[in-house]
Amino acid sequence: MEASTKYFFSDMNTLFGRSMRHIFRSMDTIITVTIMPIAFMLLFVYVFGGAIQSSTHNYVNYLLPGILLMAVASGISYTAYRLFIDLQRGIFERLHSMPITRSTILWGHVLTSLVSNAISVVVIFLVALIMGFRSSAGLLSWLAVAGILVLFTLAMTWLAVIAGLSAKSVDGVSAFSYPFLFLPFISSAFVPTKNMPFVVRVFANNQPVNSIVKAIRSLLAGQPVGNNIWIALAWCFGILVVAYVFAKLAYKRRIS
Repeated sequence: MEASTKYFFSDMNTLFGRSMRHIFRSMDTIITVTIMPIAFMLLFVYVFGGAIQSSTHNYVNYLLPGILLMAVASGISYTAYRLFIDLQRGIFERLHSMPITRSTILWGHVLTSLVSNAISVVVIFLVALIMGFRSSAGLLSWLAVAGILVLFTLAMTWLAVIAGLSAKSVDGVSAFSYPFLFLPFISSAFVPTKNMPFVVRVFANNQPVNSIVKAIRSLLAGQPVGNNIWIALAWCFGILVVAYVFAKLAYKRRIS
């Protein structure tokens, strides 16, 4: 058991290093992931911000949580793409011919997604600071925000794994993340939901992104989070568990 655990982490570290080298050799991946959310943040703050009535005088504070989730949703599309390309190029078959723990092939891509998305999130935070973002959150609140973002990234990444293993074409795997990119727009990420039409408001208030945005926003503002944090964690854990199970099934079906 001890030896198998040792080899699991050793193999995972090797495959994680391989994926990260691909990222750093092609930094346009991270640049592309960060540019679109930053562009949206600039657009909404400096163009639409004056016309939007939010619950805070500093609109970038209100906007930032939704922008962070958009960055993650954009970033995971590259995980699905890299998995798909590895399958098409026969990389999986080559790795399976070696004495490695097979599950580490997926975990290498998942950890790469966590690190690359973390870099994007940090860059967006820095841009938000330049734009006037300020937070009165304490250390525990910041740790809670980091924990929620990590859970959300893991959950979305395992969904990306399913897409990467199941897609039939590059176009299909590239388009998989589009619904997740649009979910923040149908939530309280950009505007309060109270003025939305009834049907839209019901959906907006009960979809996963809304509670996650509210929890992060309250934590960054140093305000009580109420039930939002528990709802957000429940959504993240629930999606993570379901996505992980189906990703493993898709992997077994693909390599059988």
